[in-house]
Amino acid sequence: MIKLIGILVVALGFALRFNTLLVVMVAGIATGLVAGMSFNEIMELFGKYFVENRYMTLTVVLMLPIVGLLERYGLRERAETIIRRTKAATAGRVLIFYTAVRQISIAFGVNIGGHAPMVRPLVSPMAEGAARARHGDLPAKTSESIRAHAAAAENIGNFFGEDTVFAVGAVLLIQGTLHAQGYDVGLWALSLWGIPTALVAFGLLVWRARVLDRKIAQSVAKPEAEK
Repeated sequence: MIKLIGILVVALGFALRFNTLLVVMVAGIATGLVAGMSFNEIMELFGKYFVENRYMTLTVVLMLPIVGLLERYGLRERAETIIRRTKAATAGRVLIFYTAVRQISIAFGVNIGGHAPMVRPLVSPMAEGAARARHGDLPAKTSESIRAHAAAAENIGNFFGEDTVFAVGAVLLIQGTLHAQGYDVGLWALSLWGIPTALVAFGLLVWRARVLDRKIAQSVAKPEAEK
């Protein structure tokens, strides 16, 4: 069980809000040390896998200046303006819709989301715009909560949706891990049993989104009551 110390390090690091990259690196080093690896061997693996997978980060690096340029010319403001015109929209409903689209699209191997290209410039402003259209100006803490829920919607839609299709690397990673432990599990079986998990995750997201809408209404009503 001591070899699972990396999970504890990640949980504590995130709970204490330390730098994400630093937490992951410390977790990897701790896991390697308790597994009997030397520090030099661990650093060698870090370098090896970074070089082998460097092209995976290339799209993100190229995407950042593009998104920044679009934001410079009002992408966030335009997204917020469009959603304000939809009377039935709420912050929670925006996040539910995005998560549903994200899960379905990634299940077919189509990656149309992401924190940098979708959540920050589009989903988060649309959710905040929907909330402002209904409640007016929002407290800063409420805006931060909406942004956090938007990021969570991306993670839920992506991580659980991609476990339902074997064309995505996540299922192959799960299969490889199980094979290493002596479990012979087929890709079709993994994809099939990923569907109930994805549905449960989506159901919890729907519940969280509805709670978010109630909390937004309460946060706006409280300052008005104090006046």
